[in-house]
Amino acid sequence: MSDSHTLRVIARIHSDFQEKFGIPRQSGLVEELQARVVFEPPYRNPDALRGLEEFSHIWLIWQFSRTAREGFSPTVRPPRLGGNQRLGVFATRSPFRPNPIGLSLVRLVEIGQDRETGPVLLVAGADLLDGTPIYDIKPYLPYADCRPEAGGGFTGRTPRQILEVVCPPKLLERAPPEKRRALLGVLAQDPRPSYQEDPERVYGMAFAGLNVKFSVSRGQLMVLEIL
Repeated sequence: MSDSHTLRVIARIHSDFQEKFGIPRQSGLVEELQARVVFEPPYRNPDALRGLEEFSHIWLIWQFSRTAREGFSPTVRPPRLGGNQRLGVFATRSPFRPNPIGLSLVRLVEIGQDRETGPVLLVAGADLLDGTPIYDIKPYLPYADCRPEAGGGFTGRTPRQILEVVCPPKLLERAPPEKRRALLGVLAQDPRPSYQEDPERVYGMAFAGLNVKFSVSRGQLMVLEIL
């Protein structure tokens, strides 16, 4: 019996993130983010999606394509803990895993049909880099997947901070109207590494073809430029 199996890329996601910096740390944190799931040629059969329209949310199983590396480290430094404490890799969602596989829950907005690429899924709340390979899609089942009594481990001891975003209206107008709420939502999640607290530092984030520059001080994020 073989101990390995080749996974097939069935689709790729098209999102507003060309770089890792700025991507929300988990799916569903910024509901305004929308992305498209485009199937690879062998899987562009509408019959494979028959019945999926009845579900409101779906699981995406995908590959950490930019962070895949050889070797195995049993411990990692979770950003949620400031990068100062090591935990077992299987107690985290770090991308540095024996198999670089990610799991995201997204809202299924609609199922469309493109003349060239066939069926396309429009999803909301995705935390994936543009071009990320997708291995599988499964429907979210509330009766089985939802566990309100579940414990959150160390994440329950590290409160998530939402920043106040200040963006001058003239700068925000440089972003396409349909992208503005998503941009502000991403910034409010604090794109910085959790261990960086320099109020003088200017950060740059690529989003939807824009270069957004900002600084953070005392829980407030100030947008300085949008190019």
